[in-house]
Amino acid sequence: MQDTGREILSAKSGFLVLRLERVPCIAANVLKQEILARGGDCAVHRDCVTLDAEHSGALLMGTRAQVGDLVEKLQAQDFGLPDVADEISALLSNIDRRPSPVALRGHTLPIGERTLVMGIVNVTPDSFSGDGLGDDAAAAVEQARRMVEEGADIVDVGGQSTRPGSEPVSPEEEIRRVIPVIERLSRDARLPAAISIDTNRAEVARAALEAGAHIVNDISGLRDDPAIAQAVAAHGAGLVVMHIQGTPQTMQKNPHYDDLLGEVIGYLRRSMRVAEMAGIPRERVWVDPGIGFGKSMEHNLELLNRLDELRSLGCAILVGTSRKSFIGRLLAPLYGGDAPAPAERVTGSGATVALSIARGASVVRVHDVRHTVEVARIADAIVRS
Repeated sequence: MQDTGREILSAKSGFLVLRLERVPCIAANVLKQEILARGGDCAVHRDCVTLDAEHSGALLMGTRAQVGDLVEKLQAQDFGLPDVADEISALLSNIDRRPSPVALRGHTLPIGERTLVMGIVNVTPDSFSGDGLGDDAAAAVEQARRMVEEGADIVDVGGQSTRPGSEPVSPEEEIRRVIPVIERLSRDARLPAAISIDTNRAEVARAALEAGAHIVNDISGLRDDPAIAQAVAAHGAGLVVMHIQGTPQTMQKNPHYDDLLGEVIGYLRRSMRVAEMAGIPRERVWVDPGIGFGKSMEHNLELLNRLDELRSLGCAILVGTSRKSFIGRLLAPLYGGDAPAPAERVTGSGATVALSIARGASVVRVHDVRHTVEVARIADAIVRS
């Protein structure tokens, strides 16, 4: 089938379910009538139908062709409908956007062409996964080199544990741990990989970028220290913004959500807005749903199953599930009821990587690089075919 015919049939057959929030009730009622006239449907709050409320959420359902025709009609309406049309158009544009290779400080990452693998280098004494290297810079450099030999595209260097219940170290200590490692890696001509700094502090991010890092990976999504965005923009670096509920000290104390995906996406959208205001182009921002960071096992499974909904943000998606406790809990019945140690969760981690790729992940952050590279190679062959 020719490309033109494929596009026409895809628009007619591809079904969309779009959720809109705080739509003026008059606009919501018009929205409902217009999409019904095109063969779709729209659910609004019952009080909106009788105009007993000012605003309503709206669940818009229709084919791509129906929604596209609706947008054109809304642009010529009143009652705030042009604004609704703009929001729908932006959402459709984000869904269509696909990651493409990006240059970060002279280093080009082939994101979009295949799944990228980010190897974890913990320069900490208390990593949950049992692979913390303390402040042994030589061991960290050697581990990073081994990961690159195994196929890692990025090495993520962290000097502060973020395991549940962990206590923060001082910025000075964090800098003392990570900068010698980043400096040695950035000077290594044999290291054809990007370097990432895992930190939520602007002063650490600036020191790492000055030492040669290409990416800042912020678990707080710019919430803890928004000045990270200015540092990233000034150096032409990449930025990962992650969702977290609470802090590492409190995040696993009965995490609760009224609307899991809505709250995660809303949080990440605010992070992206901060990055944009700092001047960071969207193609240099990746979003991470924060598996295990203020999430129950059920939350983690739902996020992975609905990962493709993060495409509505228009950014590449990074996922980090490697060796995490929910994998241990799921595997416990196979180990006599006790969760296997983190290092024994390699196969379970691989399953989450494969499914994340199928749901739209572009980057996976892992401890076991060689195994993950093999998983990603097969998953890519299936998904990208």
